[in-house]
Amino acid sequence: MKKVGFFQSVRLKFIIVYILLLLLGIQVIGFYFVDKLEEQLKDQFTSSINDRLNSLTFSLQNAFEAERGEGEISLQAEVEQLIYEFTEANGRSQDISSLLVMDENRTVIAAYGNTTAQVGEIVSDSRIVKVSLLGNTDPTISGQVLSGAKAIVDDGDQTVGALYYTAQMDDVYEQMQDINGIFTKGTLLAITVTALLGILVARTITKPLTEMKKQAQVMATGDFSQKVDVKGNDEIGQLGITFNDLNDKLRLSQATTEGERRKLSSVLSNMSDGVIATDRVGAITLMNAPASKLIGHTFEQVQGQSLLDVLDINDQIEDIADMEQAGSMVVDLSSEDQHLLIKANFSIVEDENHEMNGFILVISDVTEQERVAQERREFVSNVSHELRTPLTTMRSYIEALNDGAWQDPEIAPRFLDVTQNETDRMIRLVNDLLQLTKMDHKETSIMKKRVNFTDFFNRVVDRFEMNKDENMTFERNIPKRPIYVWIDEDKITQVLDNVISNAIKYSPSGGTVRFSAHSTRKQLRVSISDEGIGMPPDTVDKIFDRFYRVDKSRTREMGGTGLGLAIAREMIDAHHGKIWAESEEGKGTSVLFTLPLMNQNRGDHS
Repeated sequence: MKKVGFFQSVRLKFIIVYILLLLLGIQVIGFYFVDKLEEQLKDQFTSSINDRLNSLTFSLQNAFEAERGEGEISLQAEVEQLIYEFTEANGRSQDISSLLVMDENRTVIAAYGNTTAQVGEIVSDSRIVKVSLLGNTDPTISGQVLSGAKAIVDDGDQTVGALYYTAQMDDVYEQMQDINGIFTKGTLLAITVTALLGILVARTITKPLTEMKKQAQVMATGDFSQKVDVKGNDEIGQLGITFNDLNDKLRLSQATTEGERRKLSSVLSNMSDGVIATDRVGAITLMNAPASKLIGHTFEQVQGQSLLDVLDINDQIEDIADMEQAGSMVVDLSSEDQHLLIKANFSIVEDENHEMNGFILVISDVTEQERVAQERREFVSNVSHELRTPLTTMRSYIEALNDGAWQDPEIAPRFLDVTQNETDRMIRLVNDLLQLTKMDHKETSIMKKRVNFTDFFNRVVDRFEMNKDENMTFERNIPKRPIYVWIDEDKITQVLDNVISNAIKYSPSGGTVRFSAHSTRKQLRVSISDEGIGMPPDTVDKIFDRFYRVDKSRTREMGGTGLGLAIAREMIDAHHGKIWAESEEGKGTSVLFTLPLMNQNRGDHS
């Protein structure tokens, strides 16, 4: 997780907000205070100037009303004297920057201070004229200068003159500047103190949050053993308690989820069937080991690929949404080296809103099941065919006999002989089928005993040699020393009869049938070879299947049922041996089987 810098932290934001709020309050209070103070100081200054000028105005009124004779002081001199006395007697006259006394004709009678008007001239300044003509006017402030006019009236309330004045307000503004400086210093001091207090308060508030952040980072790694230290019962303390409760619940939830995940992983790993999970678009997201083995690809190789492409079923399912209606299907994944059929069962995965969120595919190898089913179908077909042929023959001959052929002394015996042969053929077929059925259901008992296979094998070969064709040669490679095996003599006799009969049957005139037997450390190996037509390599392993014939027409001519080698394999398997064939076209066939040698200890107790 990215580390949060100080300038991005909640603590700094809290301090800034705290300072801004305080600064805003100070500014509001300061603005109101300074504004009111400035207004009060100006009012006080104006009132002070007005009070002083009222006395001067009163004296000027008396001067304008006095009757003057010859030799008496003139109005101008008296006015100048009054102004001089006013400015000298009043200790604060320095505030007044100029005084201008005019008669009713705007002629300057006396002037004081910073004014350009001269005694005896008519005032032409429009502002002064305008103010003076109005008589008494409220003072006006322009910049730092207070200006105004007072009317000089006689006893009849007639304006006989005007006093125009200006006063400098520098002291007022200097006081305001000093006050603003003090206020600014106080504000900076308050902000500094507030910032320090804000840091302490923010640290107190944000420290538990920082601890919870660190704990959340630890929880993100899967460690739920730590707890937040709760130091109060306020909102942050309640948040810490709630955070600890969440930690406990997450730990329990993770333990439950991990347990379920392990169970699911164990189930998926130990299933014999393959399981493939996809997302809503059909991309593979999960696959167990049996599924990898069945499809021949690892999960890493097919992760994210489309299930339709991996199983190569685009011709059967055009769109992934059609998998919902597919239900189950058999998919052919056969290659040149292996025949493989799998059965795929599709099911939908829904989310909490009951919307399709993906698919679960369960696949199983049904190659053997399909093979067994096909063999059963072929078995029924072969049995039907094998029975139909002799029955059809018998029916034809019996119909001929019923039509009068029985009266013909030459034809009747031949027809009856054929019927007898076909009947015997059906009896052999049925007996072989019954024997196979019993062996399939483990109903055939094996009566084993200690047998010297050397003598036993020679006796069987001797029996066939007495009835063989004169042009056929038997070649024996059987050791003279005794080889003891633990077998059912009748069952192994039947095995040898079936194998030797086939060897004689398929050997050409003048051919040789070779018999071989030798022992290894733990087993006996027997071989019976002919010099017949042989078999193609792809049919060698099939001759032990029921009703399988390399050359069906020739086998039927020789009277075989197609079950002899199948019975031989069942009997050898019952003796814990193995039987197989080796053949080459045009050079003959060898049938070999093994039997376990007799245990010496068992032989001692026999």
